[in-house]
Amino acid sequence: MLDTIELVKTLGYVGLTSLIFTETGLLIGLLLPGDSVLFSAGFLASMGYLHLLPLFLLTFCAAVLGDSVGYALGKKYGPKIFVKEKSLFFDKQHIERAQRFYTKHGGKTIILARFIPIIRTLAPVLAGVGAMRYKTFLAYNIVGGFLWTTSVLGLGYFLGKTIPNADKYVLPIVAGIIFVSLIPPAISFIKQKTWR
Repeated sequence: MLDTIELVKTLGYVGLTSLIFTETGLLIGLLLPGDSVLFSAGFLASMGYLHLLPLFLLTFCAAVLGDSVGYALGKKYGPKIFVKEKSLFFDKQHIERAQRFYTKHGGKTIILARFIPIIRTLAPVLAGVGAMRYKTFLAYNIVGGFLWTTSVLGLGYFLGKTIPNADKYVLPIVAGIIFVSLIPPAISFIKQKTWR
């Protein structure tokens, strides 16, 4: 398993900001571990490797800007995206699943999607395709970005500060975060296979 603590130490502020921006703003972000990296960054901040305030400001801005880029891509290239069937970075089923989620939850999708891998990357694109007004999108985007970065960074920071010898438990906790974040896509995949 990828040691996210070492990854975060290596990336530093610039690398973390770039990773969060890419995960939220570009379709290749479907492959990036945003939750576990944010958690690990919060944990490292609790140990003094990173400073929490600049870490929060940079990752929050990266998340909001990333979603805004995703929105712009959806607005400009949306119809072309839906025609494509499958590639290394793209699976039409992900778009269809995100579209159902978006239809069910409307604008709240932009907030809720922050906490669901894959949908997190696709929701802004769908908002652009669906011609959601940018001002409306931006309001949801800012709230979602704030809630996501503060909760995941905060959890890592809190656990790092409160659990004695917390560094011994980081990998199991990160593995748990990855596992929990994969549950919704797994359930969706099983439902799709069952209903065919």
